[in-house]
Amino acid sequence: MNILTNPNKLRGFERHIKVGKVKVENVSRRSILKGLGIAGGFVLAAPVMSSPAFAAYKTGADDMPHGTVVDPRVFVAIAPDGIVTIFAHRSEMGTGVRTSLPLVVAEEMEADWSRVRVQQAHGDEVKYGNQDTDGSRSTRHYLMPMREIGASARMMLEAAAAKRWGVPPIEVKAVNHEVVHSASGRRIGFGELAADAAKQSVPSIESLKLKDPKDFRYLGKGETRIVDLRDITVGKAQYGADVRLPGMKYAVIARPPVTGGKLVSFDGAEAIKVSGVEKVMEVKGWPWPSKFQPLGGVAVIARNTSAAIKGRDALKIVWDDGPNAKYESVAYRAQLEEAARKPGLIVRKEGDVDAALKGADKVIVGEYYLPHLSHVTMEPPTAVADVKGDKVEIWAPLQSPGGTREDVAKTLGIPEENVSVDVTLLGGGFGRKSKCDYALEAALLSKELGAPVKVQWTREDDVRNGFLHTVSAERIEAGLDKNGKVIAWRHRSVAPSIASTFKADTVHEAAFELGMGLVDMPFEIANIQCENPEATAHTRIGWFRSVSNIPHAFAVQSMVAEIAHATNRDPKDMLLELIGSPRLVNLSSVKDLWNYGEPYDSYPIDTARLRKVVELVADKGGWGRSLPKGHGLGIAVHRSFVSYIATMVEVSVDEKGKLTVPRVDTAIDCGTYVNPERIQAQIEGAAIMGLSLAKHGEITLKDGKVQQGNFDDFPVVRIDEAPLLTNVHIVPPGADTPPSGVGEPGVPPFAPALINAIFAATGKRIRALPIGKQLEA
Repeated sequence: MNILTNPNKLRGFERHIKVGKVKVENVSRRSILKGLGIAGGFVLAAPVMSSPAFAAYKTGADDMPHGTVVDPRVFVAIAPDGIVTIFAHRSEMGTGVRTSLPLVVAEEMEADWSRVRVQQAHGDEVKYGNQDTDGSRSTRHYLMPMREIGASARMMLEAAAAKRWGVPPIEVKAVNHEVVHSASGRRIGFGELAADAAKQSVPSIESLKLKDPKDFRYLGKGETRIVDLRDITVGKAQYGADVRLPGMKYAVIARPPVTGGKLVSFDGAEAIKVSGVEKVMEVKGWPWPSKFQPLGGVAVIARNTSAAIKGRDALKIVWDDGPNAKYESVAYRAQLEEAARKPGLIVRKEGDVDAALKGADKVIVGEYYLPHLSHVTMEPPTAVADVKGDKVEIWAPLQSPGGTREDVAKTLGIPEENVSVDVTLLGGGFGRKSKCDYALEAALLSKELGAPVKVQWTREDDVRNGFLHTVSAERIEAGLDKNGKVIAWRHRSVAPSIASTFKADTVHEAAFELGMGLVDMPFEIANIQCENPEATAHTRIGWFRSVSNIPHAFAVQSMVAEIAHATNRDPKDMLLELIGSPRLVNLSSVKDLWNYGEPYDSYPIDTARLRKVVELVADKGGWGRSLPKGHGLGIAVHRSFVSYIATMVEVSVDEKGKLTVPRVDTAIDCGTYVNPERIQAQIEGAAIMGLSLAKHGEITLKDGKVQQGNFDDFPVVRIDEAPLLTNVHIVPPGADTPPSGVGEPGVPPFAPALINAIFAATGKRIRALPIGKQLEA
C-alpha cells in the first residue's frame, strides 16, 4: 500500500518537517519561572512525543509540520506552595483541549486537579512542536506524550522524596499531590519537594512507569469541567476582540469583492471626515492564489471600531474584479453536474465497473449537490499586532499559532524568533482560524503606522472575504443483480480543491480530500471505481469542519437509502449489507491513500467497528419504532478522522412542509478518550451545525461576488429549530485501541440521516442542499 508519507504539506508548501531523536531532560528554569511569577520550585521539560518503542501504537505526529521530536517541549512548573502550572500548547475553541491535555499530565503526575493551573503557550513550534489545532488530532497525537510528561514529573518527585528520607524509590509513591512512604507513614507535598525534584535526573523513556488505567481518577470519567468555564460564563474570558493595548489604533479594511481582484483607485475624503477616523491607507495585497496572504484593499484607521466601520462605508473605491468577475453559482453548478456525468481521473479502481454496470439487472443513479459554505464562527476574525522595529507581537484567536509566527516573519522579512504570538480563546474556529490572513493584515498596518493596531473583521467581511467550503457535485451509479445485490459502484466527485489556495491551475482534489469518504469508501462490493473530474476554483477555498467528508458522506449515505427503497429493503439492513463482513479494508488499489495522516497499521478501516456503531445507534435510538404520521427515521454512518460515527435522526414534517427534529441519536467509536463530557458536547454541537448546514447553508456568487453577508441571509438554526433531544452513545474502547478524532466526525453523517428521515416521513427525496423551501413545493 502506498501511504502518503507527508500528508500535511498543504498547511504551507514551504514549511519544513524536522525529525530528530527523542530526549527527556531538564532545561533552564529561570525564564520559565519568571514568566509564571514563581520565585522558586521545579520545572520539568519533556518531549511532546512518545518513543515508538514505548507507545502501544504509532501516530502520524512525526510528519506534521515541525513534527514533535526536534526539541519541542511542554513545561510543568511546581511552585513552593504546591500549585502546579501546566502549559497548553493547543488552542481552545470549544473542544476542551486546553483542559484535556493538561488533565492527562495531572493524571499521571498524581496532581490534585484543584491545585493545577493551565497557562496558554505562545506560538513557538521550535519549543512546543506542532501547534495546529485542527484535523481532530490533538488527543490522538498527544495522549501518550502527555502521559509520559506526567509520569516523568511524578517519578522525579518520588526520587526526591526517597533521597530525603534515605529509602529506596520503590518504597515511595505519589498520591494526590503528595509523596507517601507507607512503611513509616511519612508524607510530603509537591511544593516542599519542588526544589529537590528539579535536581533529579529525568527518567529515560524506557524507565517510565505509567499508571494502570484502572487507577485513573480523571481520565475517562467526565467529571472535570473545562478550565475556562467560569470565566466564559461570567464574561471574564479573553477572546481576540477583547485585547486592548495602550495607544492602540482600530482598523477595518475594504477588500476586493471578487477573489483575484485588485484596487484601482480610492477616494478617502469623506471617510476622513468621520469623527474618530485618523487615516485612510492602502493595504498591500498578494496575487491570487497566495496561501493566507492578505487580499489587499483600503484600510480605515480610527480611534474605535465603530468609527472605522463608518469611515469605510464612506469610501469611494474602484476595483478591477479580475479573472473571476463572471463567476456565477447557478451556471457553475450546471458545469459541475455536467462534468460528473462524464469520465474523470480514476482515483480508485477494483474490478470492472463498466462491464458490471452493463450487465446489471438494474442501475440506480443518484446525483447530489452541495453549495459553498461559510464558517460563520461566532467571533469573526480579529487580531492585534504591535510592530517595534524588527520585532512584533501578535494577539489573536488562532488555530495555528506556530504557523502564524512563521508566516508573519516571512511577510515582514524578520527572523522568526523575533515574532511572539499570544493565543486568546477562540470564539469558534471550524478551520477558518487556521488561516492567519487577519493577523498578517494587523502586522502590516502596525509596521506602517508605528503603533499597535487591531484589525476587526465584521460578519459581512467574514462571509464575503473568507475561505469558503468547497462547492461539490456528486454522482453515484450502482448496479444491482437480479437479487438486488449491489455488484457495481461508480462514484464521481467534482469539486474545486483547497490546494487551489496554494497553487494556481489546480483542477483535481488533493489526496487528502479524496481520502475523506471517496476512495476510502468501505463497502464490500466487487466492482468499485471512483473518479475525480476537473473543477477550477473561482474563490478562496479552505478547511471547514470535517472538510470533504461532508459532500462524500452525503452522497454515499443518501445513495444507500435510495438503493434500499428501490429494492424494498430496510435502510439499516441495506447499510449493514453494503458494509459487509467484519474485516480490515484493503485499499492497495489507491495511490497516495490519505488516512488522516495516520499509519494504516495503527488506524486501519475496520468494518467491525463501523458495523458496531450502526447497530448501537439503531438499538439505542429504537430503529423501526412506531411513529406518528408525518414522522420518519433516517440513518447514516461514516468513518472520518479515524473515528466511526453513526447518526439516527427523527424528523417531523407537517402538512405545510415545516420541518422539526424531535430526536437525534449518535453512536461514536473514538477509541481511547479523555473526557466523555467533551465528546457529548462536540456531538451535540455537530447536530446543531449539521442541521444548520442542511436546512439553510448556502453561499451563492454572482458576478464573482458573494451574495450573502450576515445571519439574515446565511442563517444558523435558532433555539426553536434545534433538535429537542440529542443522545450520545460512546463505544467503550478496547484495551489497546488508540484515540481518534472527535471534533469533526459528528458533522458528515448528520445531513444524510436527516434527508433519509425526511424521505421516510414524506416520500420526498432531497438530493441538493440546503433543504430551503423544497419541502414546501
